[in-house]
Amino acid sequence: MEFRHYSVLLRETIEQLQVKPDGIYVDGTLGGGGHASEVCRLLTRGHLYGIDQDGDAIAAARERLAPFGDRVTFIRDNYRNVKAALSVEGVEKADGIVVDLGVSSYQFDNQERGFSYRFDAPLDMRMDRRQTLTAKEIVNDYPESDLYRIIRDYGEDRFAKNIAKHIVRTRADKPIETTYELNEVIKAAVPAKMRQNGHPSKQTFQALRIECNRELEVLRDTLDDFIDILNPGGRLCVITFHSLEDRIVKTTFRKNEAPCTCPPEFPVCVCGKIPKGSVVTKKPILPGEEEIAQNARSKSAKLRVFQKA
Repeated sequence: MEFRHYSVLLRETIEQLQVKPDGIYVDGTLGGGGHASEVCRLLTRGHLYGIDQDGDAIAAARERLAPFGDRVTFIRDNYRNVKAALSVEGVEKADGIVVDLGVSSYQFDNQERGFSYRFDAPLDMRMDRRQTLTAKEIVNDYPESDLYRIIRDYGEDRFAKNIAKHIVRTRADKPIETTYELNEVIKAAVPAKMRQNGHPSKQTFQALRIECNRELEVLRDTLDDFIDILNPGGRLCVITFHSLEDRIVKTTFRKNEAPCTCPPEFPVCVCGKIPKGSVVTKKPILPGEEEIAQNARSKSAKLRVFQKA
């Protein structure tokens, strides 16, 4: 199956990166290489390091970015290891970093990956198929309290408690092994009149995917590292797709812009924490009507930008 991924907010992201022809750039979520290819077009003596944990994405990006030759280095890893991965390549600093947190169309549409409730497939949902934890283990092994928390917090589903209860009740008789089996469990847990507002499994599947890949944990733990890696004047561009991601990015950017922890009544700062830079986008950049018309999945995208001091 062809690896497809629509690069959301592509023009806006490249504009915000302010690519220097001789700069060092990092794409922390390489995907099919959409953002990376536009960066590479602007490079002469510069270099791009593309990171992705999905082997299929790396293979697709290699093919797409082949015309740029040795201007690109491919790294199969989770972006949470960005400092170590770049250090292996002899790189300590970068002039710009882009992170697109969207799941690729390929991952959603490839039935065997188990990301989508639209296809009957084994419950998988791993971005990196080298890891052992799958959605199947989460559904069948997690305590009811943890399932409730995940579906409530990561899926923001009002019926989280009932869905978790139905999952535990069902798996007591037989393990839930496929996406369609899970669909039926969720359908039974959600009132019929509420199933008219989109597919009832959408939020639970999102929650399981986030948990399986530790997506929010990785984002929260790595944003400071990205900022530390930047050269003065360098920019970090992060594209999010739901409120949980956006909240983490917004909060982390603000913390790095105004890190002082002194009580408001103190006349001067005594904590010694110095701002690392500034938030470029006081409000997130959103896709335009034309882009949304071309790709409905871009509707929820938000781009936030931080510039290193």
